[in-house]
Amino acid sequence: MGFLKVIKNKAYFKRFQVKKRRRREGKTDYQARTAMVKQDKNKYNAPRYRLVVRHTNRKVVCQIVHSTIAGDKVLCQALSTELPEYGIKAGLTNYAATYATGLLVARRLLKQLGLEEAFEGVEEADGEEFHVEEEVDEDERRPFKAILDIGLVRTTVGAKVFAAMKGAADGGLHVPHNCKRFPGYVAPEEKGQEAEFNAEALADRIYGRHVSEYMESMEEEDQQKYEAHFAKYIAAGIAADDVEDMYKNAHSKIRDAPEHKKAAKKTIKITRMGNKIHDGAKTYPRSIKKTKSERFATVATKIQNHAKRVLASMEEEEEEEE
Repeated sequence: MGFLKVIKNKAYFKRFQVKKRRRREGKTDYQARTAMVKQDKNKYNAPRYRLVVRHTNRKVVCQIVHSTIAGDKVLCQALSTELPEYGIKAGLTNYAATYATGLLVARRLLKQLGLEEAFEGVEEADGEEFHVEEEVDEDERRPFKAILDIGLVRTTVGAKVFAAMKGAADGGLHVPHNCKRFPGYVAPEEKGQEAEFNAEALADRIYGRHVSEYMESMEEEDQQKYEAHFAKYIAAGIAADDVEDMYKNAHSKIRDAPEHKKAAKKTIKITRMGNKIHDGAKTYPRSIKKTKSERFATVATKIQNHAKRVLASMEEEEEEEE
């Protein structure tokens, strides 16, 4: 066997630099973040805003964020869990709900800045390409610009993060984009050919028509599976024919009142019941920290029980010997 060259020798490890924590955890693409955050030096501390879109298993989060030396600052936020207030009772993570969340954060931000009348966006979504900066004259106020930040999501055609971007653009924000990642876009097969974009396919996703079609087909084929799969829709009284109207009504309600409504604070009186806590409505098992006297009492009880067991075993041995 021949000799092997040592690549990672002592000199290598002396110069080794540990990656940043969020890079090691696979949470942040610092190359992309630097490109989005970096601002020209002659802008004199002007913030560079990002439209941050994140999906979880239960909700969609849309935020308008700008970075500072002290950390990121959130200017405005909208969650898909707020959509039930506007009539969307179920399907809070699908494509249509993501679009509605993007529309909500856009209208809420413009309302917050007093720009809701200057930049109305698209009154009724039709799926067509729309850029708010093309509708503005040079003498008027410039639109609010934000760069899309999708994190580590794959930029595939039909990805839901671009639904939030479309909702924000239709809502009146200036989000630089094109149609290449929307449903209905067909790339050219050869050089010289023009790309095709079907706006109707995007509108079908925005209004949840694909969901209603799936509901109808499943209801006809397997009633039991339909009741299990669309249990929340059935509980909310939403049938396949009601889905499109639900989203259209929600879009109009979002435009009428996009402000965040703070929930009323609940006065909860917690009572301790042994190892459980009762808040007036429910009882929760909770491990409560014991006091010093309680810990000493627990140890004393264990010692006494152990002593009793030892004495009992000694008496049994004496009886057997007799």
